[in-house]
Amino acid sequence: MKKIRLFTPGPVMVPEDVMLHMAQPIEHHRTSFYRDMLADVTDHLKYLFQTDHADPMVITGSGTAAGEAAIVSSVHAGKNKVLNFNNGKFGERWGKVCKAFGLACVDQEVEWGTGVDPAVVEKMMNADPKIDTVICVHSETSTATLSDIAAIGKITQARNALLIVDCITSCGCLPMKFDEWGVDIAFTGSQKALMLPPGLGLCCVAPKAWRRIDEAECPAFYNDLKAYRKAVRTWDNPYTPANTLVLGLQKVLHGVKQRGLENIWKETRMLADATRAAATAIGMKVYSKSPSDSVTAMLVPDGVDEAALRKTMRSAYGMQIAGGQGDLKGKVVRIGHMGYIDIGDTLAAIGALELTLKGLGHKFELGAGLRAAQEVFAKAL
Repeated sequence: MKKIRLFTPGPVMVPEDVMLHMAQPIEHHRTSFYRDMLADVTDHLKYLFQTDHADPMVITGSGTAAGEAAIVSSVHAGKNKVLNFNNGKFGERWGKVCKAFGLACVDQEVEWGTGVDPAVVEKMMNADPKIDTVICVHSETSTATLSDIAAIGKITQARNALLIVDCITSCGCLPMKFDEWGVDIAFTGSQKALMLPPGLGLCCVAPKAWRRIDEAECPAFYNDLKAYRKAVRTWDNPYTPANTLVLGLQKVLHGVKQRGLENIWKETRMLADATRAAATAIGMKVYSKSPSDSVTAMLVPDGVDEAALRKTMRSAYGMQIAGGQGDLKGKVVRIGHMGYIDIGDTLAAIGALELTLKGLGHKFELGAGLRAAQEVFAKAL
């Protein structure tokens, strides 16, 4: 049986001990066992999001469910106006959510591969005083691009506007400081840096956002954050939770706390730096102008078929990487650095990439990428 290693930007590989932990006999969710577990998970989620004051919520659903809950609970039709930054497939998604619920939204397109410019945020908010909500993707997965949330947060705080941040490929692997940066709602999903199967959406809500949420009724039923707030006061969920995944989340969060977020951030950066150095060394240009450390997007060399590259990586070497999305389909490949990935995994992926490109006719010095990556690791360690 061929071993498949996931280097996709979600889902990621799940540690064996976490899988075994979730294989325990299932518990009913209306019990003290579950309530105690959810209380512990909620406490550890505060560490994950780096907050002392906000309320983490566990939603059964994907990160998109958490994102929709954040938007439709806090943005009210006829009362609020959104400035959404669309610099990739997921920034585009949040604009579509606003449109689906009839919310006033300025969907500002930004060149793909470019982070959101805080100066543009400030300029657009100054030009339209009705804008009282900003939605931004911290790490745009589709383009492997990072935006400066700390700088954007200063602008929204100065105007008493809400800042809603998609942290799906940043929370738990990149510096993300909810309180310090002035974020009002952040959300992520279980299958990214948290090293779990898909199925949990996590939403963190600040007191300022709760005040806005309480101003009007939510047009959604399942994704109404008020229902989750009411339930979590007694360490419960409003609807049937994915309790096996919550059990796995508890184990992962304990591991994150023990290891230390700063150490995780540092290692993710090192793996990304090594991959980018390897790409450059073998003639693959890094796509983003503001690269994210959780995932690297690389332009496929001229003359190489992107689909054949990914297919060979998986079939011959057991390495599953991702292709491009939207306008980038067929043009880039993406390699993730989140979660259960280490130096050995990364070197193996780079070696397989070299062998695949060589077999597909790309001209470069075999081993150049591995040497470049090893130099990064040697310097870092």
